[in-house]
Amino acid sequence: MSLTEKPAETPERLAFYEKIGREAYTPLWAVLSDIITPTPKSGCIAHLWRFAQAREWLLEAGDLISAKEAERRVLIMENPGLRGQSKITTSLYAGLQLVLPGEVAPAHRHSQSALRFVVDGSGAHTSVDGERCLMEFGDFVITPPWAWHDHGNHSDRPMIWLDGLDIPMVSFFDASFAEGLDRDEQPLSRRQGDSAARYGANMLPVDYRQQGLASPLFNYPYSRSREALEVMRREQDWDPCHGLKMRYINPVDGQFAMPTISAFLQLLPKGFRSLPYRSTDASVYVATEGSGRSYVDGACFDWGEKDIFVVPSWAEVRHETESDAVLFSFSDRTAQLKLGYWREQRGDS
Repeated sequence: MSLTEKPAETPERLAFYEKIGREAYTPLWAVLSDIITPTPKSGCIAHLWRFAQAREWLLEAGDLISAKEAERRVLIMENPGLRGQSKITTSLYAGLQLVLPGEVAPAHRHSQSALRFVVDGSGAHTSVDGERCLMEFGDFVITPPWAWHDHGNHSDRPMIWLDGLDIPMVSFFDASFAEGLDRDEQPLSRRQGDSAARYGANMLPVDYRQQGLASPLFNYPYSRSREALEVMRREQDWDPCHGLKMRYINPVDGQFAMPTISAFLQLLPKGFRSLPYRSTDASVYVATEGSGRSYVDGACFDWGEKDIFVVPSWAEVRHETESDAVLFSFSDRTAQLKLGYWREQRGDS
């Protein structure tokens, strides 16, 4: 007997399994190698979605159904190894959302944490718990669990962003709640920029008391994040696996910005060839700038701006760039860290 081999199935054993199965029992030794594996074993597989095709289909969907009727006009990116489950990894959901000029995606709230990463367009807005922020290309915006949120587009062009949610995690725990508001847009109770002033200037109100586990700063502008990467590149302090990789944090405690989802932004210079890397958190990447390719367990995925790809848990990934490139990514790393599960392997070891 071992963790990789099952005991032989004799006629007597099979008859015993059938007998106990009628009363909802299963012998551990018959399934042990399937449920406690020496290395991660997942149905999630590496895959790449071309943004140009997604945009075409989103605009076609815009002619078929309104944002209000759909509640959220989104094309889910289902992992090919997990079809029918609304998952991009075993623990995370992702989709591309379209809001056309003049539309409102109605206000609602739910148990799930959500992120938005703007990939196309400029000038739409999202409102979270009474505060509105404009959304620009590359902005990272969070919606904490059970926070009212709605989206609108007062610009003259379509807006598309990536939605990332912990839907599979919440479903695993059977902890999903959701409700709509009695109006399309929630009433605004704070001025635009309020949360950035209170929490985004390396200060906190003197009497601040933390509420919930998510960052009180819900909009992380790309212009500031990109500038930080550009300043850091002057030091030429490149990580051999990641280039320059930063994580979005909660300014209250320095932890990840969301309780269940970790988000990152990294700069890879032109001609960069990373060392192999693997970790237990399956990751979703957005090629925000530039072009290159990523090798996932040896399979090559060529990507250009706005393309999206997924790297499964414990899959070896290497990045190569043809120009300066910026990658946004998100994973369930923060949840794994809290539970003591997360593990990484750097280089060829």
